[in-house]
Amino acid sequence: MYVGRDMTELTMMPKTDWKDSELAFFHHSMQQVVPYLNVEGQSLHRQIIEEIERRGGMKRNEADYTHGTRVSYD
Repeated sequence: MYVGRDMTELTMMPKTDWKDSELAFFHHSMQQVVPYLNVEGQSLHRQIIEEIERRGGMKRNEADYTHGTRVSYD
């Protein structure tokens, strides 16, 4: 379950200030409803994707005994 700031709070701040877990969660959530997003929602989703790409993606470089190679938002 996601525990973090909600979309209302996050939309009031630049994407560069979002945590990786917030980007991952909202990207995954919006990806599930892409066919139903209006123009504003599509624009927000595109901005999230661009920020993820700017940061080099969502994969961790190495796994260890406590973390896998993907960012978790749980």
